[in-house]
Amino acid sequence: MKLSFMVEHLRGDLLRLGALGDETTAAAAERVALALEGALSIRLLGFLGEAAMELSAQLPEGQVEVRLAGSDPELVYVPETEAGEVDADLSARLTLRLPESVKGRVEAAARREGVSTNTWVVRALSRTGGEPRFRSGSSLSGRGRS
Repeated sequence: MKLSFMVEHLRGDLLRLGALGDETTAAAAERVALALEGALSIRLLGFLGEAAMELSAQLPEGQVEVRLAGSDPELVYVPETEAGEVDADLSARLTLRLPESVKGRVEAAARREGVSTNTWVVRALSRTGGEPRFRSGSSLSGRGRS
């Protein structure tokens, strides 16, 4: 889909509205239209991302992603195994208590990537290579003199 085509049409709509007024209004509409072009592109991409997340939530498996081909976005269906799920039986459960702030960051990251919180956590844990790094408090090492 041509994002530039949509932005140009919105720009044209704004210019036509500005033309309803006097020269000052038309010139102001031109400046506003020019200033809004980048913001409109970003908002339209955001809208497509939200649409992809809503569609993904309705699918029995897989997800819809927004991909950019140059500057043109496209909606692509990605089957579950390609969407980053681990090729394993996902029936194991884990109850995890997190600080609310961490939970919020995880949920925000999942939204940004357009995946469920569960999928995001599985991906993040899979990227560690299965070797968790724990620190159990402070430790002190060195040599002392007697």
